[in-house]
Amino acid sequence: MQTGKQPAIFEGEYKGMVNVVGVLEVIQSDFARLESETSAAESTEQKTYDELITDSKADKAAKSKEGEHKQAKRQNQEQALTQKKEDLDGSQKELTAALAYFDKLKPSCVDSGTSYEERVARRKEEIQSLQEAAKILNGEDIA
Repeated sequence: MQTGKQPAIFEGEYKGMVNVVGVLEVIQSDFARLESETSAAESTEQKTYDELITDSKADKAAKSKEGEHKQAKRQNQEQALTQKKEDLDGSQKELTAALAYFDKLKPSCVDSGTSYEERVARRKEEIQSLQEAAKILNGEDIA
């Protein structure tokens, strides 16, 4: 059965077995190179990840602190607003009372339809009559 003829599936002459040790050495060197590249990439990515996490934690803490400050400022402003509204209400009540009192006093203080000369003449008459009353009370003779 051994005729030296090649089976139909092989295209070239059979040269024997390829150097198995050489192939294993190539595979081992490829594996070592791949392992070192992967380790270096993992190390770089781990360093990048750690920096990102550190930066994120610092940023989160800063934003949290900023949020607390803004919340405190908001509360202070709300309290100030409440106080200002109370002050405004109190001032408005005082103004309303003062205007009502002014309206009450206005007729007696403001022009009552008499001229200046008439008021001066009435005042003189009133002063003269008061002086006469004082003389009568003092027992002086009225002239």
